[in-house]
Amino acid sequence: MPEVTNGTESAQTMVQPSAYPLDDFYAQAGRPLPRIDVINGDDVPEPARTLLVHDSDMTPTLEKFHAEGVRIEVLSRKERGDMYFREVVLETVSGSKPVEFGAIKINLALFPAAAQKDILAELLPLGRILAKWSLKHSSHPKAYLKVESDDFIRGALKLSKAALLYGRRNTLSDPQGRPLAEIVEILPPHEN
Repeated sequence: MPEVTNGTESAQTMVQPSAYPLDDFYAQAGRPLPRIDVINGDDVPEPARTLLVHDSDMTPTLEKFHAEGVRIEVLSRKERGDMYFREVVLETVSGSKPVEFGAIKINLALFPAAAQKDILAELLPLGRILAKWSLKHSSHPKAYLKVESDDFIRGALKLSKAALLYGRRNTLSDPQGRPLAEIVEILPPHEN
């Protein structure tokens, strides 16, 4: 069943599990969520399907697709106890081309101190930190998303006009099945 939110609801009532933790950032900022529909992975068009419909980390997937490294730009952040939240854009290293907009909740208590330091330094995407410290984990996509871009997402992805975007809601878990991170990952439209 698709979950749909439109701009007529108050920010406080827009809790959408398939959009968590992005919905939390929107509520905190008092912005209405853009329309977000849950879709089947088979309905995600290429090349977004190749980039989203898998059980792998996004950072190496994006780096392979774009044939270069990506860096992180943090748009906003907050901490609640051991939970660290951030809204980010991943960009190519050479051209500062946005390749993903996202929101993430990270359970710092499940990371070793050195990895926590890297996370809080906000210089590397989480996927690179997981690889750097050889942290065993698994990726579990929970939902695939069709998103109507709003002004905030358009600005973050440097889009000149409204666009239909695709993304996913993903959970990264440690070997004991505990959630290391809850993530919403949204891709810009593909340019031919």
